[in-house]
Amino acid sequence: MSPDFLIALTMLTNFTLVATSRVNKAIQLAVFQGILMGLIPLAMGLGKHTHILLLALVAIAVKGGFIPYLFRRALRQVKIRREVDPYVGYTVSLMLCAAGTGLSLVLAHALPLKAGTTPTFLVPAALATLFTGFLLLVSRRTALTQVVGYLVLENGIYLFGLLLVEEMPVLVETGILLDLFVGVFVMGIVINHIHMTFDSTDTGFLAELKD
Repeated sequence: MSPDFLIALTMLTNFTLVATSRVNKAIQLAVFQGILMGLIPLAMGLGKHTHILLLALVAIAVKGGFIPYLFRRALRQVKIRREVDPYVGYTVSLMLCAAGTGLSLVLAHALPLKAGTTPTFLVPAALATLFTGFLLLVSRRTALTQVVGYLVLENGIYLFGLLLVEEMPVLVETGILLDLFVGVFVMGIVINHIHMTFDSTDTGFLAELKD
């Protein structure tokens, strides 16, 4: 399978994520994108390196198995189905995502990259995915959707890491997955406490916490 095809699917997933109001669908899309992250290095022919093959398999297992399990538990507890009143509407979010993707294509040509970097669309996809994750983080109220934004943001960082994956020590790449673990666990604790205190996962209620 062509890596450019998988990268195109990743960018298409970005648009679908910012356009959906259903929390469960946003989670499924984030899981699908996470699995793509594990498949892209294999499609690039990097599976010949043992440590890269292991990293790809771990990424697929974590993003496609463990994280969905955590999300399912959280959904059962909070019983949230839709992002009802986001800070930024879905139409505007879609327009911002399109603008961010276009800007990523422009910026990708201005970055000083090593000669022969392939595939061509890896850099703009990484930038666009970073922007999409940040957009989800700042434009959504529901804590679960914000966790999805964090996962998408990490996917963008992961794509950037693939540019130097053959030179980068496995310890550094494992550190990226460790950051992901820590972030998901911390956000799980935050979601639980918000729900217990306010009977909601709207992070806007955090403004009511005062001394």
